[in-house]
Amino acid sequence: MRWENLTESAEHGRADAALFGADAVVSRTFDTPEFAGITFHEIRARSIINRVPGASRMPFEWTVNPYRGCTHACVYCFARKTHSYLDLDTGLGFDSQIVVKVNAPELLRRQLGSRRWAGDHIAMGTNVDCYQRAEGRYRLMPGILAALRDQANPFSILTKGTLILRDLGLLTQAAEVTDVGISVSVGFTDPELWRTVEPGTPAPERRLDVVRTLGEHGIGCGVLMAPVIPFLSDQPAQLRATVRAIAAAGATSVTPLVLHLRPGAREWFMAWLNREHPYLVRRYERLYADGAYAPKWYQRRITRQVHELAQEYGIGPAGAGMPRRIREPEVAPMSEPTQLTLI
Repeated sequence: MRWENLTESAEHGRADAALFGADAVVSRTFDTPEFAGITFHEIRARSIINRVPGASRMPFEWTVNPYRGCTHACVYCFARKTHSYLDLDTGLGFDSQIVVKVNAPELLRRQLGSRRWAGDHIAMGTNVDCYQRAEGRYRLMPGILAALRDQANPFSILTKGTLILRDLGLLTQAAEVTDVGISVSVGFTDPELWRTVEPGTPAPERRLDVVRTLGEHGIGCGVLMAPVIPFLSDQPAQLRATVRAIAAAGATSVTPLVLHLRPGAREWFMAWLNREHPYLVRRYERLYADGAYAPKWYQRRITRQVHELAQEYGIGPAGAGMPRRIREPEVAPMSEPTQLTLI
């Protein structure tokens, strides 16, 4: 395993100073049913705040990712390619070889307290889910949230995990001093599709319970309706059922995102499609013939349909939020490692 190649810039193809050395890695397995077949590689990272490339489509500049790899095992996950930089498999390896940055909370607190940090918005859950099952054992997020709260640093979280409710108190405290944005990912509500496409995640209805509970505690929660999967979850009746359920949960917004298939994810997803829905393989090859993204006409059609349904049910697309508190930089912002464009 090429631990020495996991560098501050390795997620986008450069090889600079290593984030950690091979001698700092401790690999563990746990004899419990929920972690059967999973290996955790515990490391002490040297940096935890990553800069998103300027060419990214994302509406934020900085991210924190305490884990690499994800036990959610979503067959379409765009982050699969990142495992190849460690000579790890982007299929089963991504689902079962999880890198844990065990010092993430203390490292984040130190970086947030630096005079070089400008207090910019930090996004979490944008690469792999920070509330995947591993978080139940390692409990990194309470320390991360406490550090952000104590510095009144604006942040957002995207998750499929119900474990976020464990940290409801910290989220409430943080929301009192800074801008906090929470989004839950629910691309569809079809239980059969969920079991095969997102086998390691909580069921869609459980995720919508998270939306409902957060709202009941005064924390508005949007839904990223992602991915909308062509020919499997994109029929008008399916879109209506999903948006109706999202509205019933009290979501403040709904934003659709059509499936995209980047290298690493594309091969794994197409292998799954060939096993489960072979009649769709040729249709996908045609739809994604020009690259990772579905054609613009298809994306616009889905977006229009979802937004019309959202308006009908009394919710709308997510708007760009502005943090309430961002300190003026006292010196030039620190230079941080960049990471892959996410979406």
